[in-house]
Amino acid sequence: MAALKHEIAQERPFSSVEEEAFLNLMRTTDCLHRAFQRKTRDWGITSTQYNVLRILRGAQPQGLTCSAIGDRMITAEPDITRLLARMKTLKLIKQQRDKNDRRVVWTQISATGLELLGKMDPEITRAPKELLGHLDRKDLTELTRLLELARKNCVSTQAPVSCTGETCEVAETTNKSL
Repeated sequence: MAALKHEIAQERPFSSVEEEAFLNLMRTTDCLHRAFQRKTRDWGITSTQYNVLRILRGAQPQGLTCSAIGDRMITAEPDITRLLARMKTLKLIKQQRDKNDRRVVWTQISATGLELLGKMDPEITRAPKELLGHLDRKDLTELTRLLELARKNCVSTQAPVSCTGETCEVAETTNKSL
């Protein structure tokens, strides 16, 4: 069971079983993330941009605020405002200020973003089976249970979403810094 030690060419034993499990989890996360990133890159976007598009498609037609997008992200994004600015430049999203509170900016997926997701859906839907299909249903259920249990102590340490002030600025105001 010392596969990780061999993979990372570590000669000394791990300091604890927790360290070995933690490093295995990090190594596996990186491996799966890189594989998924290669799939989204074929479409000209990052896995993080794909995640935002997926979130916004589910929030149609109203869309979401910057902080609401951040709360739903699979991986924390330190600067949602800049991410959304890049996506607006690619015409994948559209933004508008709230009519009642000009500080609030609503972000919706654009027709271009929806079209891209529609093209990506068949391949992206196959990705989990390609990456984890060698595990049987019982193993996957146990893996899910263990991962959810492992995250139990992380909930309060999740980094807050970074938006300009309390809300996101409209992307045009951040394009200068790109």
